[in-house]
Amino acid sequence: MAYKTLVAASTKPLILSILSHGKSYGYQIIKNVENLSDGELSWTDAMLYPVLHRMESDGLIKSEWVIQDNGRKRKYYTITEKGREERKVTRAQWMNVNAALNLLWGSSPQLELG
Repeated sequence: MAYKTLVAASTKPLILSILSHGKSYGYQIIKNVENLSDGELSWTDAMLYPVLHRMESDGLIKSEWVIQDNGRKRKYYTITEKGREERKVTRAQWMNVNAALNLLWGSSPQLELG
């Protein structure tokens, strides 16, 4: 299992990235994250929904209720244009961190630190 701080830091970029592939609902987002991380990231409803509500308040995503064939309502989330911009900026930041860690963790044998 990943450290809680790592899970917290990765929540928003993961949600924005998942929604950049199309609309989704809460349980499906949780399952996507679990599958993408080979079970390392395990989210709960209690963790996810406050984040989704905050992201919606910030204008990064929007939601709509959809009535299913069985008559039940399900809330779907989609990324907004502001969310796409945020994802772009966040992706660049994560890629920089990833590159630095790859250097430090041995993918570059020529690394010299001062």
